[in-house]
Amino acid sequence: MSQQPPERRVVAVVVTFNRLSLLQRLLARLDEVPELSEILVVDNASTDGTGEWLAGLDDRDPGEARPTTPVLGRTLAENGGGARGFHDGLQWAMERGADLAWLMDDDGLPEVRCLGRLLAEPGLDFWGPVVVDEDRPDRLVFPIRLPGRSRMVHDVVDAGRAATGGRIDDIVIPFNGVLVTRELVDRIGLPRSEYFIWGDDHEYRLRAEAAGARIATVVDARVHHPAVGSLGTPMAFGRTTYNHSPSDLKHYCMARNNLLNLREYRGWPHALAFVAKTAWFYTFTRPDPRRLLLSVRAMYAGLRGDFTGHTRYLR
Repeated sequence: MSQQPPERRVVAVVVTFNRLSLLQRLLARLDEVPELSEILVVDNASTDGTGEWLAGLDDRDPGEARPTTPVLGRTLAENGGGARGFHDGLQWAMERGADLAWLMDDDGLPEVRCLGRLLAEPGLDFWGPVVVDEDRPDRLVFPIRLPGRSRMVHDVVDAGRAATGGRIDDIVIPFNGVLVTRELVDRIGLPRSEYFIWGDDHEYRLRAEAAGARIATVVDARVHHPAVGSLGTPMAFGRTTYNHSPSDLKHYCMARNNLLNLREYRGWPHALAFVAKTAWFYTFTRPDPRRLLLSVRAMYAGLRGDFTGHTRYLR
């Protein structure tokens, strides 16, 4: 008689910052997911009462309703951004014996069957759902660039058409309901905590890809997420787009971290092309000498291994 494979211990890792109501909504949803063993919440030194609320989870009255799935919270001494949150959270999950870590921000809302659908896919190391607009669930919040092609998929129907056997191999939207195996973490390590925000998730996917990890997006596993607007501003007469943000903090981290990712995983020609693209955008597309100087400072700091410059833009 054949034996059933041992049940895997799946631990959710949630990173939060100053969004207590969204965190509470997410935790209520995760408590409905039967495959979860435990939920770990990493609070990035929130100032909205999140830390106090997490600390009070164990102080409820004996007669008060408690979640089915255990929830543990940890508040960091200072805000380390999503990068530090996922670094510490994934390490924590491994320390607590997770076979699989399910990684997500506080503003996503997975469907109850999302995890079960992901777990039904065999032989993968790093895989996740499609992320759909919570107000327009037929649309993808984060479009999918089909591997080896320039085509972008923007809606659920097209994602389904692009899938083979219910999934699109070799691509995933990291840290939005993705599963990562203990074996892969042992091979490639933890996310880069020094990145703060922007590019840490992409770097982790690139690192997994370079290590030969089996990566995929499962198109009928879904996480609902607020819309994030356009992810690219047209430039160079409409031939391409640039990831422009009005936030100096986001742009500083994007310029620094993207340059490093390109240098490490695509080589210097791609990195220098990004430098030229940035110079074009803030010289001709949206002339802004101050933003151009900020970009130069960010890129130079990254090349020197200085990951402190973003702190001047924290509020």
